[in-house]
Amino acid sequence: MSDKHDHSHQHHDHDHDHDHDHHHNHDAPTQPAPAMPEDAGSQALAEALKSSFAIVKVVMFFLLIVFLCSGFFTVGSQQKAMVLRFGKPVGEGNRALLTAGLHWGFPPPIDEVVRIPITEIQQVTSTVGWYFTTKEMEVNNMEPPAGPSLNPAQDGYTITADGNIIHTRATLYYRIEEPIQYTFDFVNASNTVQSALDNALIYASLRYKVDDALTRDITGFKETVQARVTELVAKQKLGIVVDQCQVESRPPRQLRQAFDQVLTALSTRDKVRNDALSYQNQVLSRASAEASSRTNAAQAERVRLVESVKAEAQRFNDLLPKYQANPALFANILLSEKIGQVLTNMQDKVYLPEQTRELRLQLSREPQKPAAQQSSPNQ
Repeated sequence: MSDKHDHSHQHHDHDHDHDHDHHHNHDAPTQPAPAMPEDAGSQALAEALKSSFAIVKVVMFFLLIVFLCSGFFTVGSQQKAMVLRFGKPVGEGNRALLTAGLHWGFPPPIDEVVRIPITEIQQVTSTVGWYFTTKEMEVNNMEPPAGPSLNPAQDGYTITADGNIIHTRATLYYRIEEPIQYTFDFVNASNTVQSALDNALIYASLRYKVDDALTRDITGFKETVQARVTELVAKQKLGIVVDQCQVESRPPRQLRQAFDQVLTALSTRDKVRNDALSYQNQVLSRASAEASSRTNAAQAERVRLVESVKAEAQRFNDLLPKYQANPALFANILLSEKIGQVLTNMQDKVYLPEQTRELRLQLSREPQKPAAQQSSPNQ
């Protein structure tokens, strides 16, 4: 009964709830339940966003790795480098210089790598005293037309000590000895070096006459330019070492013919003078050789005569005891030897004793015939 009553009661309650809901739904407007496809789309979008965030994280991590790896850089064997972090060198003094090899720094714009060549030869050219020309003309060994006169607005020149005008230019070769000083103490150190070279050209021109600068003392003019550049480099503390300085000078193009004539005259004068000096040297050489020959001959004759006299004196000294022992006999012996030497080639020899009072000579006799002629009749 109890279960039946409970079931009837639940059925009654259900009917009552159904009537109540029916009555309520009848009174209020009907609201449709949310559709299931919209719930699936939201879920798919959430999953897609989650996947996208994961991909973005991976990409950002990869980009971070690439960003950090891009900070590696290499310094060459002939270079030194400095790292500027927000424009300020990392390190102080020589410790800021990086040697050859692989290094790392933060990529730009945090760090900036400045490479400085230390053994590579640098060069600057000064054309402050040179006339206008172009690279094409230089390559083809050509020069612009001279024109009626020099144009100061276009052509450079320098003034010599005697008030003449010349064109001169120089190329300076140097090495960087103090990289920090050269790089950071000047806005553009190369321009400063070129200014020093310009100054040296004008300085040297003012101390040389035109003939000396162009012909007579070209080497001295070049050395003066290089010495002046070296002095200015040391005075301005550019941090470089000058290796070589090449200087080229020419007369004004408008006066080229006149200067050529002067050069021809100087060349002729030098040739004549050199020929004269050569002839002088030849004459002096021959005279010296002849003097030496005569001196040597005289010395040899002197030695020979001295030795001969010494030998003769020695012989007389050896004969002196014999003479002292029997002077008459020694005199006769010497006389016989001398007579024998004198009469060696004589055909007839007549000896007259000292007691002879009469000498008869047959002057008209026939001369004796040679032995060959006397024997021919018998044959």
